[in-house]
Amino acid sequence: MTTDSDDASDKKDRTRRRSKKYIPHLAEFYFRPDHDWTTVKARKLFEKRTHLMGGMALDTVLFDECVKGMQQLPESSIDLVIADPPFGIDFNGKSGVYNRDESFVIEGYTEAQGSYEDFTVGWIDELPRVMKQHASAYIFSGWNNLEFILKGAREAELVLLNHIIWHYPFGVFTKKRFVTSHYHVLLFAKDPREYFFNKFEHYPEDVWRIKRQYRAGQEKNSTKLPLEVVSRCIDFSSRPGDVVLDPFMGNGTTAVAAKGNWRHFIGFEVNQQLKPIIDSETGQTKPGQMYKPYVERLPSTEALGELYPHAYREYLKAEKASKGRLD
Repeated sequence: MTTDSDDASDKKDRTRRRSKKYIPHLAEFYFRPDHDWTTVKARKLFEKRTHLMGGMALDTVLFDECVKGMQQLPESSIDLVIADPPFGIDFNGKSGVYNRDESFVIEGYTEAQGSYEDFTVGWIDELPRVMKQHASAYIFSGWNNLEFILKGAREAELVLLNHIIWHYPFGVFTKKRFVTSHYHVLLFAKDPREYFFNKFEHYPEDVWRIKRQYRAGQEKNSTKLPLEVVSRCIDFSSRPGDVVLDPFMGNGTTAVAAKGNWRHFIGFEVNQQLKPIIDSETGQTKPGQMYKPYVERLPSTEALGELYPHAYREYLKAEKASKGRLD
């Protein structure tokens, strides 16, 4: 039974809620990452893990077909998967439209043999067994064969969390259709109730505007993901000391991003001609050299104040009032 005092209390609560007017961007002044580690703590977590079960060495790239390689990995041994599989199109990265000197493109790039659908379903089917319960997987894809990535993940019972678009300011000129200047990045979880996700930015959008990286005058694989793109995957979906698997290691970008951010890596690559590049890239990277605690990556209060002056004034008033109450 509702009483007059109950009605009065409800009215008072509604009035209080209305009085708290929404101030755009004010919440950003108070934001802190879900999880954070000092450099010392991150290093300790990294050094604590020394090997995978079953004798499989960490921080290793094995030159083998990824399905065979993953079958040798212990069950529930991987914290994060980052995969940039072959395009499934007639591509070797040497066409003049890519504005590159083909003499620097390493030979040996091979496309999936036979049915791209069968190839895709086959390698994705290996992921759930090796993934830990909290693990997730970022799978990169062009639009041509996106349907097979989705099918493979669905049949492997991986759950789609996000469909991210990586937009880059480059595209091959076209005459009668739109220029393609984006890549699909699909984020899957093994268990949608337990997957790890570190919200270290206040408003992380699903469109990433990151330029492609070019290795002018340097040897390279036909394709190379930007270090920033791979690092974002690692930062959002793993902890220091975690193990990152890349079934298609290519130039070794995932290995570099993992090692530089206090994560371990293991990967597979069929093109043995890429070994000198991978060894050079990983050899020049010191453990943790890119790592920075997440709270230190946030914009300062003053920087936010320049961007959002109205919210800054409200923030200062709230802080002053809070200090007054404490005094």
